[in-house]
Amino acid sequence: MLEIKNLYKSFGGIKAIDNVSLEIEKSSITALIGPNGAGKTTLFNLINGSIQPDSGTIKLGHTDITGYKPHQLFNLGILRTFQIAHEFSSLTVKDNLMMVPPNQIGESIINTWVFPKKILIEELEISKKADEVLDFLQLTHLANEYAGNLSGGQKKLLELGRTMMVKPKIILLDEVGAGVNRTLLNTIGDAILRLNKELNYTFCMIEHDIEFISKLCDPVIVMAEGSILMTDKISKVKENEKVVEVYLGKN
Repeated sequence: MLEIKNLYKSFGGIKAIDNVSLEIEKSSITALIGPNGAGKTTLFNLINGSIQPDSGTIKLGHTDITGYKPHQLFNLGILRTFQIAHEFSSLTVKDNLMMVPPNQIGESIINTWVFPKKILIEELEISKKADEVLDFLQLTHLANEYAGNLSGGQKKLLELGRTMMVKPKIILLDEVGAGVNRTLLNTIGDAILRLNKELNYTFCMIEHDIEFISKLCDPVIVMAEGSILMTDKISKVKENEKVVEVYLGKN
């Protein structure tokens, strides 16, 4: 699905990403963990085109996407959520979903005059899809609420819902559990599992909550100082002395 080979990225002489190679398999839920400063967010920024690598390659299937811009990667199906949700606070929850599909006919002023019927049909289809997403995420009761009034966890669910409005090939989740209470975190986790098992969604997630990771993820990739330390099941990761040393420091 997604293959990274010999990726490097430096900032002012500091190697943020140091010869990283990894694969994210189709229909997997892969965790990316490591202490602060390990390079996890930088790696996500490289994958989704926010920054460009110094060298190395990133491939989606057989397509070399190294150097692609975020909007190009969005159109290819690489979607990302953020640690701090990026909702449109002055729009309703449903409107936040309906604006996601790209290249809508009604975006052109000319088309509103020439193709009013096509626009209406498309809007009805998008509206139906948004209703299905809201139902899936148990947000139907908040459809007409302004997104800015949602709790932190509800905003994370909304971001996940926005990825469902298109056909994603891989979703990058950046600390989806940060600042979310345990009850809502379980709801988010259940939604991710359902998307994975029922719709074959592929996820790669940065996360610090080991309990949450244990419930969802296989495999787990551990980063430290810009490099890959190990890739394995969470049970093996927790037993690894090098991983414990990275998190807790040397005795």
